[in-house]
Amino acid sequence: MEEELQSKATTMEATLRKKQQAMLDRLANRHQNRPKSTITDDSTSSSTAFSSKFSDSKRSVESQLAELPTLSDSCHLKSRLAEISSEISSLEQLVAESSYFLPSYDLRAALKSISDLKQSLEKLISELLPKKKFSFKNKSASKNVHTEPRETAKAEKSNPIITIPESPGFRNKQNEVLTKNFRGSEIGEFTISDLDSCEVRLIGSVRAAFINRLRNCKVYGGPVTGSILMEDVENCVFVLASHQIRIHCAKRCDFYVRVRSRPIIEDCGGLRFAPYCLKYDGIGDDLKEAGLDEESGNWSNVDDFKWLRAAQSPNWSVLDEGERVGSIQIEVLDNGNGKG
Repeated sequence: MEEELQSKATTMEATLRKKQQAMLDRLANRHQNRPKSTITDDSTSSSTAFSSKFSDSKRSVESQLAELPTLSDSCHLKSRLAEISSEISSLEQLVAESSYFLPSYDLRAALKSISDLKQSLEKLISELLPKKKFSFKNKSASKNVHTEPRETAKAEKSNPIITIPESPGFRNKQNEVLTKNFRGSEIGEFTISDLDSCEVRLIGSVRAAFINRLRNCKVYGGPVTGSILMEDVENCVFVLASHQIRIHCAKRCDFYVRVRSRPIIEDCGGLRFAPYCLKYDGIGDDLKEAGLDEESGNWSNVDDFKWLRAAQSPNWSVLDEGERVGSIQIEVLDNGNGKG
Protein backbone atom coordinates (compact mmCIF):
# COMPACT_ATOMS: atom_id res chain seq x y z
CA MET A 1 0.00 0.00 0.00
CA GLU A 2 2.91 2.32 0.76
CA GLU A 3 4.27 1.77 -2.76
CA GLU A 4 0.84 2.46 -4.19
CA LEU A 5 0.66 5.76 -2.28
CA GLN A 6 4.10 6.78 -3.49
CA SER A 7 3.32 5.86 -7.09
CA LYS A 8 0.02 7.74 -6.91
CA ALA A 9 1.70 10.90 -5.59
CA THR A 10 4.39 10.79 -8.31
CA THR A 11 1.79 10.28 -11.04
CA MET A 12 -0.41 13.06 -9.68
CA GLU A 13 2.51 15.47 -9.58
CA ALA A 14 3.49 14.76 -13.21
CA THR A 15 -0.12 15.04 -14.34
CA LEU A 16 -0.60 18.23 -12.35
CA ARG A 17 2.30 19.93 -14.11
CA LYS A 18 0.65 19.31 -17.48
CA LYS A 19 -2.75 20.42 -16.21
CA GLN A 20 -1.28 23.56 -14.66
CA GLN A 21 0.20 24.71 -17.96
CA ALA A 22 -2.97 23.91 -19.91
CA MET A 23 -5.03 25.88 -17.39
CA LEU A 24 -2.64 28.83 -17.48
CA ASP A 25 -2.83 28.88 -21.29
CA ARG A 26 -6.63 28.87 -21.23
CA LEU A 27 -6.69 31.64 -18.65
CA ALA A 28 -4.28 33.72 -20.71
CA ASN A 29 -6.46 33.38 -23.81
CA ARG A 30 -9.59 34.18 -21.82
CA HIS A 31 -7.91 37.22 -20.30
CA GLN A 32 -6.78 38.42 -23.72
CA ASN A 33 -10.34 38.53 -25.07
CA ARG A 34 -11.93 40.33 -22.12
CA PRO A 35 -12.62 44.09 -22.08
CA LYS A 36 -9.80 45.89 -20.24
CA SER A 37 -12.26 47.80 -18.05
CA THR A 38 -13.44 44.58 -16.38
CA ILE A 39 -10.07 43.03 -15.65
CA THR A 40 -9.19 44.95 -12.48
CA ASP A 41 -12.59 44.51 -10.82
CA ASP A 42 -12.80 40.82 -11.75
CA SER A 43 -9.26 40.17 -10.50
CA THR A 44 -10.10 41.69 -7.11
CA SER A 45 -13.30 39.64 -6.86
CA SER A 46 -11.51 36.46 -7.98
CA SER A 47 -8.71 37.00 -5.45
CA THR A 48 -11.25 37.26 -2.64
CA ALA A 49 -13.03 34.11 -3.75
CA PHE A 50 -9.74 32.25 -4.04
CA SER A 51 -8.64 33.32 -0.56
CA SER A 52 -11.85 32.03 1.00
CA LYS A 53 -11.79 28.70 -0.83
CA PHE A 54 -8.08 28.14 -0.23
CA SER A 55 -8.36 28.92 3.49
CA ASP A 56 -11.30 26.51 3.93
CA SER A 57 -9.48 23.70 2.12
CA LYS A 58 -6.26 24.35 4.02
CA ARG A 59 -8.05 24.18 7.38
CA SER A 60 -9.70 20.92 6.33
CA VAL A 61 -6.35 19.33 5.49
CA GLU A 62 -4.78 20.60 8.72
CA SER A 63 -7.66 19.12 10.71
CA GLN A 64 -7.27 15.74 9.03
CA LEU A 65 -3.52 15.78 9.61
CA ALA A 66 -4.14 16.39 13.32
CA GLU A 67 -6.41 13.33 13.47
CA LEU A 68 -3.97 10.91 11.83
CA PRO A 69 -2.03 9.94 15.00
CA THR A 70 -5.29 8.85 16.65
CA LEU A 71 -6.07 6.24 13.98
CA SER A 72 -5.14 2.75 15.10
CA ASP A 73 -6.46 0.72 12.15
CA SER A 74 -3.70 0.37 9.53
CA CYS A 75 -6.03 0.05 6.55
CA HIS A 76 -8.04 3.07 7.62
CA LEU A 77 -4.83 5.04 8.16
CA LYS A 78 -3.50 4.31 4.67
CA SER A 79 -6.83 5.23 3.13
CA ARG A 80 -6.86 8.57 4.94
CA LEU A 81 -3.27 9.27 3.87
CA ALA A 82 -4.24 8.79 0.24
CA GLU A 83 -7.28 11.06 0.67
CA ILE A 84 -5.20 13.82 2.25
CA SER A 85 -2.58 13.50 -0.49
CA SER A 86 -5.34 13.95 -3.07
CA GLU A 87 -6.72 17.02 -1.27
CA ILE A 88 -3.28 18.65 -1.22
CA SER A 89 -2.97 18.02 -4.96
CA SER A 90 -6.37 19.66 -5.42
CA LEU A 91 -5.07 22.69 -3.54
CA GLU A 92 -2.12 22.85 -5.94
CA GLN A 93 -4.53 22.71 -8.85
CA LEU A 94 -6.55 25.56 -7.36
CA VAL A 95 -3.41 27.69 -7.12
CA ALA A 96 -2.49 26.86 -10.72
CA GLU A 97 -5.95 27.91 -11.90
CA SER A 98 -5.75 31.15 -9.94
CA SER A 99 -2.10 32.12 -10.50
CA TYR A 100 -2.98 34.35 -13.46
CA PHE A 101 -4.78 36.96 -11.35
CA LEU A 102 -3.24 36.49 -7.88
CA PRO A 103 -0.90 39.18 -6.56
CA SER A 104 2.68 37.95 -6.37
CA TYR A 105 2.84 37.90 -2.56
CA ASP A 106 -0.46 35.97 -2.26
CA LEU A 107 0.76 33.42 -4.80
CA ARG A 108 4.00 32.83 -2.90
CA ALA A 109 2.14 32.55 0.39
CA ALA A 110 -0.22 29.93 -1.06
CA LEU A 111 2.68 27.91 -2.45
CA LYS A 112 4.45 28.12 0.91
CA SER A 113 1.32 26.84 2.68
CA ILE A 114 1.12 23.89 0.30
CA SER A 115 4.79 23.12 0.87
CA ASP A 116 4.22 23.14 4.64
CA LEU A 117 1.25 20.78 4.30
CA LYS A 118 3.32 18.37 2.22
CA GLN A 119 6.12 18.39 4.78
CA SER A 120 3.67 17.76 7.62
CA LEU A 121 2.15 14.83 5.76
CA GLU A 122 5.57 13.38 4.93
CA LYS A 123 6.62 13.61 8.56
CA LEU A 124 3.48 11.85 9.75
CA ILE A 125 3.85 9.11 7.15
CA SER A 126 7.46 8.50 8.15
CA GLU A 127 6.33 8.18 11.77
CA LEU A 128 3.18 6.13 11.19
CA LEU A 129 4.48 4.02 8.29
CA PRO A 130 8.18 3.81 9.14
CA LYS A 131 9.01 0.93 6.80
CA LYS A 132 8.75 2.99 3.65
CA LYS A 133 8.96 6.74 3.49
CA PHE A 134 6.42 8.43 1.28
CA SER A 135 7.57 11.59 -0.50
CA PHE A 136 6.14 14.23 -2.79
CA LYS A 137 9.60 15.30 -3.92
CA ASN A 138 10.83 14.40 -7.37
CA LYS A 139 14.47 14.26 -8.38
CA SER A 140 14.51 17.81 -9.70
CA ALA A 141 13.24 19.29 -6.45
CA SER A 142 16.44 18.43 -4.63
CA LYS A 143 18.69 19.93 -7.31
CA ASN A 144 20.41 23.20 -6.54
CA VAL A 145 19.92 25.92 -9.16
CA HIS A 146 23.69 26.01 -9.69
CA THR A 147 23.84 22.33 -10.77
CA GLU A 148 25.33 21.91 -14.23
CA PRO A 149 22.45 22.30 -16.72
CA ARG A 150 23.08 19.06 -18.62
CA GLU A 151 23.05 17.08 -15.38
CA THR A 152 19.88 18.83 -14.30
CA ALA A 153 18.23 18.15 -17.63
CA LYS A 154 19.14 14.48 -17.35
CA ALA A 155 17.66 14.26 -13.86
CA GLU A 156 14.46 15.99 -14.93
CA LYS A 157 13.82 14.11 -18.16
CA SER A 158 11.27 11.99 -16.38
CA ASN A 159 9.19 15.03 -15.44
CA PRO A 160 9.72 17.95 -17.86
CA ILE A 161 7.33 20.87 -18.11
CA ILE A 162 7.40 20.76 -21.91
CA THR A 163 6.09 18.03 -24.14
CA ILE A 164 7.66 18.85 -27.50
CA PRO A 165 4.94 18.75 -30.17
CA GLU A 166 5.42 17.54 -33.73
CA SER A 167 5.13 21.10 -35.01
CA PRO A 168 7.22 22.99 -37.57
CA GLY A 169 10.46 24.30 -36.13
CA PHE A 170 14.24 24.33 -35.97
CA ARG A 171 15.87 21.24 -34.48
CA ASN A 172 19.34 19.73 -34.10
CA LYS A 173 21.41 22.58 -35.56
CA GLN A 174 24.83 23.99 -34.71
CA ASN A 175 26.58 27.24 -35.73
CA GLU A 176 23.81 28.35 -38.09
CA VAL A 177 21.63 31.40 -38.68
CA LEU A 178 18.05 30.14 -38.85
CA THR A 179 15.31 32.38 -40.22
CA LYS A 180 11.55 32.10 -40.61
CA ASN A 181 8.84 34.49 -41.79
CA PHE A 182 5.41 33.48 -40.47
CA ARG A 183 3.49 36.06 -42.48
CA GLY A 184 1.06 34.44 -44.86
CA SER A 185 1.55 31.04 -43.26
CA GLU A 186 -0.87 28.97 -41.18
CA ILE A 187 1.63 27.82 -38.56
CA GLY A 188 0.00 27.74 -35.12
CA GLU A 189 2.89 26.32 -33.08
CA PHE A 190 6.64 26.54 -33.59
CA THR A 191 9.40 24.55 -31.90
CA ILE A 192 13.04 25.50 -31.35
CA SER A 193 14.95 22.54 -29.96
CA ASP A 194 18.47 21.12 -29.55
CA LEU A 195 20.47 24.06 -30.93
CA ASP A 196 24.07 24.99 -30.16
CA SER A 197 25.64 28.36 -31.03
CA CYS A 198 22.84 29.35 -33.41
CA GLU A 199 21.02 32.62 -34.14
CA VAL A 200 17.27 32.36 -34.71
CA ARG A 201 15.31 35.16 -36.41
CA LEU A 202 11.52 34.95 -36.51
CA ILE A 203 9.27 37.51 -38.20
CA GLY A 204 5.49 37.56 -37.79
CA SER A 205 3.45 35.83 -35.11
CA VAL A 206 2.44 32.34 -34.01
CA ARG A 207 0.02 31.07 -31.39
CA ALA A 208 2.55 29.19 -29.25
CA ALA A 209 6.31 28.59 -29.11
CA PHE A 210 8.29 25.76 -27.51
CA ILE A 211 11.98 26.28 -26.78
CA ASN A 212 14.02 23.38 -25.46
CA ARG A 213 17.71 22.44 -24.96
CA LEU A 214 19.56 25.49 -26.31
CA ARG A 215 23.21 26.38 -25.66
CA ASN A 216 24.94 29.67 -26.52
CA CYS A 217 22.13 30.81 -28.81
CA LYS A 218 20.38 34.07 -29.69
CA VAL A 219 16.66 33.96 -30.39
CA TYR A 220 14.91 37.03 -31.82
CA GLY A 221 11.17 36.62 -32.23
CA GLY A 222 8.04 38.50 -33.19
CA PRO A 223 4.87 38.26 -31.06
CA VAL A 224 3.41 35.01 -29.74
CA THR A 225 -0.33 35.36 -29.21
CA GLY A 226 -0.48 32.63 -26.56
CA SER A 227 2.33 31.11 -24.52
CA ILE A 228 6.06 30.48 -24.74
CA LEU A 229 7.25 27.39 -22.86
CA MET A 230 11.00 27.13 -22.35
CA GLU A 231 13.18 24.48 -20.73
CA ASP A 232 16.87 23.62 -20.35
CA VAL A 233 18.62 26.64 -21.88
CA GLU A 234 22.06 28.01 -21.02
CA ASN A 235 24.12 31.09 -21.93
CA CYS A 236 21.49 32.38 -24.35
CA VAL A 237 19.90 35.72 -25.28
CA PHE A 238 16.14 35.81 -25.91
CA VAL A 239 14.22 38.75 -27.36
CA LEU A 240 10.58 37.68 -27.21
CA ALA A 241 7.04 39.04 -26.91
CA SER A 242 4.19 36.89 -25.64
CA HIS A 243 1.05 36.90 -23.53
CA GLN A 244 2.69 34.41 -21.22
CA ILE A 245 6.15 32.93 -20.78
CA ARG A 246 7.20 30.08 -18.52
CA ILE A 247 10.88 29.27 -18.10
CA HIS A 248 12.20 26.08 -16.52
CA CYS A 249 15.80 25.07 -15.85
CA ALA A 250 17.47 28.11 -17.44
CA LYS A 251 21.01 29.18 -16.53
CA ARG A 252 22.85 32.43 -17.20
CA CYS A 253 20.48 33.81 -19.85
CA ASP A 254 19.33 37.34 -20.73
CA PHE A 255 15.66 37.95 -21.53
CA TYR A 256 14.41 41.03 -23.37
CA VAL A 257 10.68 40.46 -23.12
CA ARG A 258 7.26 42.00 -23.42
CA VAL A 259 4.68 39.93 -21.53
CA ARG A 260 1.03 40.48 -20.63
CA SER A 261 1.20 38.30 -17.51
CA ARG A 262 4.07 37.86 -15.05
CA PRO A 263 6.93 35.74 -16.41
CA ILE A 264 7.26 32.49 -14.45
CA ILE A 265 10.60 30.84 -13.71
CA GLU A 266 11.34 27.52 -11.99
CA ASP A 267 14.67 25.86 -11.13
CA CYS A 268 16.59 28.73 -12.72
CA GLY A 269 19.68 30.76 -11.87
CA GLY A 270 21.55 33.77 -13.23
CA LEU A 271 18.69 35.16 -15.30
CA ARG A 272 18.54 38.86 -16.24
CA PHE A 273 15.51 40.68 -17.63
CA ALA A 274 15.09 43.85 -19.72
CA PRO A 275 12.39 45.38 -21.99
CA TYR A 276 11.65 43.99 -25.45
CA CYS A 277 13.83 45.68 -28.06
CA LEU A 278 13.26 43.95 -31.40
CA LYS A 279 12.71 45.83 -34.66
CA TYR A 280 11.78 44.68 -38.15
CA ASP A 281 9.62 46.06 -40.95
CA GLY A 282 5.97 45.71 -39.87
CA ILE A 283 6.59 44.71 -36.27
CA GLY A 284 4.27 47.47 -35.05
CA ASP A 285 1.34 45.95 -36.94
CA ASP A 286 2.23 42.44 -35.74
CA LEU A 287 2.38 43.53 -32.10
CA LYS A 288 -0.91 45.41 -32.36
CA GLU A 289 -2.70 42.47 -33.95
CA ALA A 290 -1.37 40.21 -31.19
CA GLY A 291 -2.48 42.61 -28.44
CA LEU A 292 1.13 43.33 -27.46
CA ASP A 293 1.59 46.83 -28.84
CA GLU A 294 1.65 48.43 -25.37
CA GLU A 295 4.41 47.82 -22.83
CA SER A 296 2.94 46.24 -19.67
CA GLY A 297 6.06 46.55 -17.50
CA ASN A 298 5.81 42.86 -16.56
CA TRP A 299 9.31 42.19 -17.88
CA SER A 300 10.54 43.22 -14.43
CA ASN A 301 7.74 41.50 -12.48
CA VAL A 302 9.05 37.94 -12.49
CA ASP A 303 7.57 35.14 -10.35
CA ASP A 304 10.03 32.51 -9.16
CA PHE A 305 7.89 29.50 -8.24
CA LYS A 306 10.72 27.93 -6.26
CA TRP A 307 11.33 31.08 -4.17
CA LEU A 308 8.59 31.36 -1.57
CA ARG A 309 9.89 34.25 0.51
CA ALA A 310 8.62 37.81 0.21
CA ALA A 311 12.16 39.07 -0.52
CA GLN A 312 13.59 39.33 -4.03
CA SER A 313 14.54 35.97 -5.55
CA PRO A 314 18.32 35.60 -6.05
CA ASN A 315 17.74 33.66 -9.27
CA TRP A 316 16.89 36.66 -11.44
CA SER A 317 17.65 40.38 -11.67
CA VAL A 318 17.00 43.44 -13.81
CA LEU A 319 19.69 43.83 -16.46
CA ASP A 320 21.60 47.07 -15.95
CA GLU A 321 20.91 49.62 -18.68
CA GLY A 322 24.62 49.96 -19.42
CA GLU A 323 24.81 46.25 -20.26
CA ARG A 324 21.74 46.05 -22.49
CA VAL A 325 22.14 45.41 -26.20
CA GLY A 326 19.97 48.33 -27.34
CA SER A 327 17.60 48.05 -30.32
CA ILE A 328 17.99 44.89 -32.41
CA GLN A 329 17.06 45.07 -36.10
CA ILE A 330 16.44 41.85 -38.02
CA GLU A 331 15.26 40.93 -41.48
CA VAL A 332 14.42 37.66 -43.20
CA LEU A 333 15.38 37.59 -46.85
CA ASP A 334 13.58 34.33 -47.59
CA ASN A 335 10.72 32.38 -46.08
CA GLY A 336 12.62 29.43 -44.57
CA ASN A 337 10.73 26.17 -44.33
CA GLY A 338 11.29 25.97 -40.56
CA LYS A 339 11.14 22.20 -40.51
CA GLY A 340 14.60 21.69 -39.00
